[in-house]
Amino acid sequence: MITDSVEKQDPDLFAALEGELDRQRNTLELIASENFTSRAVLEAAGTVLTNKYAEGYPGRRYYGGCDYVDQAENLARQRVRELFRCEYANVQPHSGSQANMGVYFTVLEPGDTMMGLDLAHGGHLTHGSPVNFSGKLYNVVSYGVARETGRVDFTEVRRLASKHRPKLIVCGGSAYPRFIEFEQFREVANDVGALLMADIAHPAGLVATGHHPTPWPYCDFVTSTTHKTLRGPRGGLILMEKDQENPWGVVAPKSGRVKRIGELLDGTVMPGIQGGPLMHIIAAKAVAFGEALKPAFREYCGQIVRNAAQLAESFLELGYQLVSGGTDTHLILMDLSDRDLSGKAAENALEEAGLTVNKNMVPFDQRSPLITSGIRIGTPAVTTRGMGTTEMHLIAELIHRILHDPENEATRQAVKGKVMELCRQFPLYRA
Repeated sequence: MITDSVEKQDPDLFAALEGELDRQRNTLELIASENFTSRAVLEAAGTVLTNKYAEGYPGRRYYGGCDYVDQAENLARQRVRELFRCEYANVQPHSGSQANMGVYFTVLEPGDTMMGLDLAHGGHLTHGSPVNFSGKLYNVVSYGVARETGRVDFTEVRRLASKHRPKLIVCGGSAYPRFIEFEQFREVANDVGALLMADIAHPAGLVATGHHPTPWPYCDFVTSTTHKTLRGPRGGLILMEKDQENPWGVVAPKSGRVKRIGELLDGTVMPGIQGGPLMHIIAAKAVAFGEALKPAFREYCGQIVRNAAQLAESFLELGYQLVSGGTDTHLILMDLSDRDLSGKAAENALEEAGLTVNKNMVPFDQRSPLITSGIRIGTPAVTTRGMGTTEMHLIAELIHRILHDPENEATRQAVKGKVMELCRQFPLYRA
């Protein structure tokens, strides 16, 4: 029997783990989709629940010995329903992409028409990118943002919806700095008889705590990840405000009873697209949902938004272009197309100075997705460390110093020293 720790059993892997811990402790994580979980979430993700197969759902498993994993999954479902004030929740999707797949496979057939935000305008791969399963399986009509405002162009959305009559419209994105316009999308969906799905993977924590408008009662389905602003383990979930009989007449094979939509979603997730759920991750989700129900988490999410607003204000004062002119949420999309600097070059220069961001396409980008003309910057992780608006102003100044002179090694080292100083003031995962 192997009983040694990772350090003793596998020193090569342990070195990689230690290196990553050191990187997280000693750099400023500004990628909008990343965050730091609590120790409790980390502990739950590393428990003996990883040993248990539990295909099916609580009370309806295909394996024996599921009493305790049933308790864990029921806790996760109960807590997330309370958190998002909804009736249905599936916490089994391994990722946000699989949560989206769960909805698509439930309501669409291959070749059906769907609409989603263009990847270059802030959407996600699963919203219809041609390199993704969504773009390969469905007839995708992409909408974008207006050049003048950087916000969703609803004149275009209405025109495209009226012309193509999609079965499903997807709202939300991975690089859209403004509130998702749920009510306006609902109006369009109603006009063409479409279902409406909101992907709130990015602002989920803000939605749960009232710092972002709610998708209810406008959206038929809501999907999300459980990390990012929700600050849980990496994973996905599917929500509905109300569960009801499906309008497609799908019946249970033995009883002839009309199935509820939630039953169809459950069946799509397992056995439709997944096998055994990751019970250790579901347990960690339960911990994170419990944390998010506490008053401290609401204050944390408020600080995320205040920090992002301060970063945006500081960048604008320094003369940078921001897509949509700022942010309502946790992320900022900086447009560098007016400068002799690509997103890739900016990302690399900042990383060498201890500032981690990601290159990102901007609307109407003339560069390739591997190069890009923008960078995406977010505040969830630095806010978790305890930083506030004073630190955001300083971080903006440090980013500016690098972007103003990205090849200057002396500047990089000076900025890196300031980054290390900030990291010492706001330590992460104290030993």
